[in-house]
Amino acid sequence: MPRQYFDKLDLTILHALADNARTPYLEIARDYGVSGAAVHQRVQRLMANKVIIGSHCNLNPEALGFNTMAYVGINLQPDADFDNVLEGLKKIPEVTECHLVTGPYDLLLRLEAKDNEHLFQLVQRKLRPLGLARTETLLSFREVFKRPLPITNE
Repeated sequence: MPRQYFDKLDLTILHALADNARTPYLEIARDYGVSGAAVHQRVQRLMANKVIIGSHCNLNPEALGFNTMAYVGINLQPDADFDNVLEGLKKIPEVTECHLVTGPYDLLLRLEAKDNEHLFQLVQRKLRPLGLARTETLLSFREVFKRPLPITNE
């Protein structure tokens, strides 16, 4: 996909929605001095061009009882059916991200667990039966920061 360039209104919309996906279009329109319909049309175009691919509600895992977050590097068994492994991972709700990576692992997962025992059970009872040769688990003590990508025309 070719790199896209944005005018000032596009950049205003993208910054506002990256900061808070619930920002009303009319608020963005008022701040920029255009109609709400103009902002709506731009958002629709940005979605059609796959610049905006969704909006999300960020949940606090701890408020939901998930106090342990870990990254798990996975090496598959040589005869593992890759597509079946991916389908199996999609069925485990505690797996919140899955990445095909380079380096020492085949896949890198992000898991949310209630506690260390729950994490252990997830790895032993849900991950290993999928055809894994080896896993390496890295616990996250705390997410230091998370931010959207920089949005510029540079």
